[in-house]
Amino acid sequence: MSYQLLVFSLDGKRYAIHLQAVERGVPAVEITPLPEGPDIVTGVINVHGRVIPVLNIRRKFRLHERDIDLNDSIVIVKGSKWTVAFAVDSVEGVIERRQEEIIPAETILPDMEYTEGVVKINDDIVFLHDIDRALSFEKKEDKLETVITKG
Repeated sequence: MSYQLLVFSLDGKRYAIHLQAVERGVPAVEITPLPEGPDIVTGVINVHGRVIPVLNIRRKFRLHERDIDLNDSIVIVKGSKWTVAFAVDSVEGVIERRQEEIIPAETILPDMEYTEGVVKINDDIVFLHDIDRALSFEKKEDKLETVITKG
């Protein structure tokens, strides 16, 4: 079995998610701040009449935070519960990997919070993230039910 993965970069590091979770990618747009929103939500965007929350994935992944740049991209993903978006420095493209080429996260370190596994691209290590775990809101789920577009 093989998987198609969308590869994107943040701060010069590459990450991947399953392509089947990706609804679309769009150029950076203005994000409207969300009053009283949780820290992880930067704001919302309007995509063809749909209001979609934008998550601060940099904060979630404990990366250096910065404002969104016009050269950035926004990736819209559909998890099992919500449709959300997040900004990335760039979308590098789609790769295909066989299941045996994905190193399971638990073989590297137990209880990796968002990481499903690791894939190699040339000599680079790319973390494959599980969208539902990476985009979980833990204790804030109930509060976000009114904010997040249900998937």
